[in-house]
Amino acid sequence: MKLITWNVQWFCGLDDVVSVERVVDEARAMTDFDVLCLQEVAVNYPKLGGNAGFDQVARLQQLLPGFELCFGAAVDEFGRAGQRQRFGNLVATRLPLLQQQHTPLPYPAEGGVRSMPRMCTSATVRAPFGPVRIMTTHLEFYSRIQRMAQAQALVALHAQGCRQAAHPPMDDETGGPFQNKAHTHSAILCGDFNLETTDPEYALLQAAAEPNCTGLVDAWPVTNGEVPHPSTFRLHDKRYGPVPVSCDFVFVSEDLRGRLQRMECNLHTRASDHQPVLLELASD
Repeated sequence: MKLITWNVQWFCGLDDVVSVERVVDEARAMTDFDVLCLQEVAVNYPKLGGNAGFDQVARLQQLLPGFELCFGAAVDEFGRAGQRQRFGNLVATRLPLLQQQHTPLPYPAEGGVRSMPRMCTSATVRAPFGPVRIMTTHLEFYSRIQRMAQAQALVALHAQGCRQAAHPPMDDETGGPFQNKAHTHSAILCGDFNLETTDPEYALLQAAAEPNCTGLVDAWPVTNGEVPHPSTFRLHDKRYGPVPVSCDFVFVSEDLRGRLQRMECNLHTRASDHQPVLLELASD
């Protein structure tokens, strides 16, 4: 099972050209991915750099035949000209999609600080080794208060999924919306967390799990040992700061640790202001 996560900055490269095609091509050059998790996907935002005034979700669907797309709009609003605009996360999967959920993350007030709503998009897929919940997100950049609250909510969201797996609802195969769901302890949480390994949110995401729940672990040190996390942001673009940082992570539930085979980062692409990260898990 091969997964790529990438903050695509509304598909705007460092040349200020918006190209969904270029991002998909570069992801495919990394690997023949089964799951593609993207952050900062835009619909009808012409004022964004390079002009994102079109439906990027629809364009992705054209470029990814055979994939199911799960788009969660953290921001869903109307522009000054009256057009509907959406901005958020997307999971594209060619593995069988069992269900999807889009969960708004906490948005506590912090006056005078730039911010916007945030979302976790979850897609439960049937992997070769069983159901797994793919969760992708993009946490707040400017507000520490919001980012911590959002990290806490992600831990709680994973725990909720584990509790449903440990204590499944009443069996129901009537075919209605109460019909049985694929609840699982197995999860992959990935995205742009806008935090570093020294930040308290990083430790929080990997805190000891409650009973009947699987803890989350950062997949990078498991697969790469003492090799430092690669810089995934501000590597080629210094507009947000002069020092490159690692803020794009993949956490996996403890039961998947033994399946981790390979994790690497494309440090060369300039198709976004972030670098894409690849994770590969063994099927058996």
